[in-house]
Amino acid sequence: MEIDFSHYNILVVEDSELNRYVLREILERESFNVFPAPGASVAFEVLQKERIDLILMDVMMGVTNGYELTQQLKSMDLYKHIPVIFITNLRSPEDIVRGFDSGGVDYIPKPFNRKELLQRVKHQIRILASNETIAKQTEELKAAIKNRDSMYAILAHDLRSPISSLKMIFNILAVKAEEENNGYSAMVNTGNDIAEQLFSVLDNLLKWTKSSLGILSFIPQQIDLKDMILGVVETLQPSANLKNINLDLELQQGLEIFFDVDIMKSILRNLLINAVKFSHEDSVVRLTLHQDEDWAVVEVIDNGIGMSASAQEQLQQQIFRHDAVTAMGEKGTGMGLWVVSHFIHAHQGEFFFESEENVGSRFGFKVKLSTGDLSV
Repeated sequence: MEIDFSHYNILVVEDSELNRYVLREILERESFNVFPAPGASVAFEVLQKERIDLILMDVMMGVTNGYELTQQLKSMDLYKHIPVIFITNLRSPEDIVRGFDSGGVDYIPKPFNRKELLQRVKHQIRILASNETIAKQTEELKAAIKNRDSMYAILAHDLRSPISSLKMIFNILAVKAEEENNGYSAMVNTGNDIAEQLFSVLDNLLKWTKSSLGILSFIPQQIDLKDMILGVVETLQPSANLKNINLDLELQQGLEIFFDVDIMKSILRNLLINAVKFSHEDSVVRLTLHQDEDWAVVEVIDNGIGMSASAQEQLQQQIFRHDAVTAMGEKGTGMGLWVVSHFIHAHQGEFFFESEENVGSRFGFKVKLSTGDLSV
């Protein structure tokens, strides 16, 4: 990596005028910007005026020695990041160790050799340049990720509306096809199921990206959970009909929560879609709602393919990493369950599941019942 040394400023703290002159000559010939200081007071004046990248520090300087000055600098947020190289006549192991203990990064004995001095100085500058490159690339990567997430949010938002309209059209067609018994019922239900799954994926993507960007609006309001569950079930009934799955509901009345309507619909939809998706044909999916002390508890239980122990462990790692979504393999992305877990936990609820391979699964959550006080 080619480095332009003229971009770097070096502070030389040395009480010997001759040594200051020699060091300045050596360093300026390599294009460094050099700021000499005979002691601590002038050193602080330079630090307040200039951006200093490296300090060459003498040890024996009268009132405040180099060890003490370095310790002061390392205790100050403005200057603690600046590397310090000691240049001194002191050569004992104890003195060298003391230099490192006080915050120095290197140690050059006097009388110093020009080539050795430059190699040690340039080594520290290369480290600084590398760190600057890493920091710059990190910021660029963060910006790229933010731009990517913004693009995802825009894409999901723009596609969500037409898919939602398509979903409504298929719902109407499904009702008409069943009433007229014209043989198109299965085909319309298939189209409705595809539209519902597309809508769910886009809705999850939109919520994930907005949550990652910190722009997801949460507008809580009073919700009757039974009424909301019935509405979600009605929307997903055509998908269940395709596999001749009976949706068995056991819903306690009068349970109200204070939650965002759109997010709660997404949570319920994700749980029910998963249960139908991984259930066998001609089976039953049970959806229950009951009160447990101050909590409303929702459970979705199926007798489907279930999950192996390794799949459950992977799911645990996936959904409880609140900062990321990772692939769940061929059976699903895991994004839907991440949405469920993330928003339930974000609002002091509890998400739970249990499963047994070839037996079935139980997914559910509990949220606080509304107390009538609608303050957030």
